[in-house]
Amino acid sequence: MNFEIIEEVIKNRRSCKPALMNGKIIDNAIISKLLQLADWAPTHAHTEPWRFVVFGGDALKQFSKDHAELYKTNTPAEKFETAKYEKLLHNADNASHIIAVYMKRGANPKITVMEEICAVAAAVQNILLGASCLNLAALWSTGGLTFHPAMKAYLGLNEDDHMLGLLYLGYSDEIIKEGKRIVPLNEKVEWRD
Repeated sequence: MNFEIIEEVIKNRRSCKPALMNGKIIDNAIISKLLQLADWAPTHAHTEPWRFVVFGGDALKQFSKDHAELYKTNTPAEKFETAKYEKLLHNADNASHIIAVYMKRGANPKITVMEEICAVAAAVQNILLGASCLNLAALWSTGGLTFHPAMKAYLGLNEDDHMLGLLYLGYSDEIIKEGKRIVPLNEKVEWRD
């Protein structure tokens, strides 16, 4: 294995907003390969808590419509924003797929919720890195009603399950911008020898 390869993949991965995607469809076999990468995330006691609901084709359009309606139904009139509703309604117009990602809570009380959430986050990172290697556009979104109980109900999740986000996947003609970090690494690390 070559450290420089994985270093380059990690440093060059970027998020791409769905509005910047071009509408080209990703083959479902590629989506399956990304999900296979996700399945290799670290997991304490082999709980494998990651779960995915994949929306493509007509289901993608229906999900966008349903998400917008969930927002409309679950937002008090004084807080409702037409622009936000329209964004949710059309956010996936140029995307190929949306993957709803959630943590399925297991029965082992010795495994904490935080450990399970971290495992699912690692699975998502595997998808994002794989997508980057395949020159796919991707965005891990937590917007809209992602964390609202109505989304859990819509997806049929149990009370102890947790949504972690929506992955928008597609292709983009946009030029990838160079990455940056605001806080220097030495301010984030404390060495104790």
